[in-house]
Amino acid sequence: MGTRFVGIAEMAEVPSVAVVIDVMRAFTVTAWAFAQGAEKVVLAGSLEEALTLKARHPEWVTLKDGPPAPGFDLVNSPGLLRSMDLSGRTVVQKTTNGTVGVHAAKGASLLVCASFVVAEATAQLLREHEGDDVTFVVTGDHGRADEDLSCAQYIARRAAGAKVDAAGFLDRAAGSSAAAELTAGVRRGVPGLHADDVALCLEVDRFPFAMVVTLEDPHVVLRPRVIDAAD
Repeated sequence: MGTRFVGIAEMAEVPSVAVVIDVMRAFTVTAWAFAQGAEKVVLAGSLEEALTLKARHPEWVTLKDGPPAPGFDLVNSPGLLRSMDLSGRTVVQKTTNGTVGVHAAKGASLLVCASFVVAEATAQLLREHEGDDVTFVVTGDHGRADEDLSCAQYIARRAAGAKVDAAGFLDRAAGSSAAAELTAGVRRGVPGLHADDVALCLEVDRFPFAMVVTLEDPHVVLRPRVIDAAD
């Protein structure tokens, strides 16, 4: 299995297998949405699309990053989302980096969204495609975000079968500029943040499922796929 790590802007062509990484916070949030019972997550291409979907489907739950905004039910915070009951609901998500990365990789034969909370399940899914090269899309900071890159490298090592301690990778993520910005935002009382967001983003293998994208015309849809634990 060959691997490469690219930023969104470096996506010159659609890869065969792509893993889009957004640790802080988009794909930690989607994992929590599924854990709270959501049936699917529609990854919107724009804020306008998200609002249009909400108007057409008032029962759907919309969320975005940043502070609360009219038309959006939730913010992109795992700490705030974990108390919500989303049983059977459809969630519409639009973020600055994560959802953009998915739309850039749209068309891959296997397209997966990931963060530390679903790392091992994602690695096991990739092992089922061990003959394919894998492109890890590092969405933050133009492909240089250390929380995303460290997660991508950890998943790649595990997918290759290496027995590797997650601690060093988690330490890099904890020391990233994204973690520092979230922590500082909490201290300032910035709306849309929760004091536990960083810690929740750094929980490795919290959930036993991978998150797989399907194209359900006209929507880009994310669903959980439970992966049996490895021996």
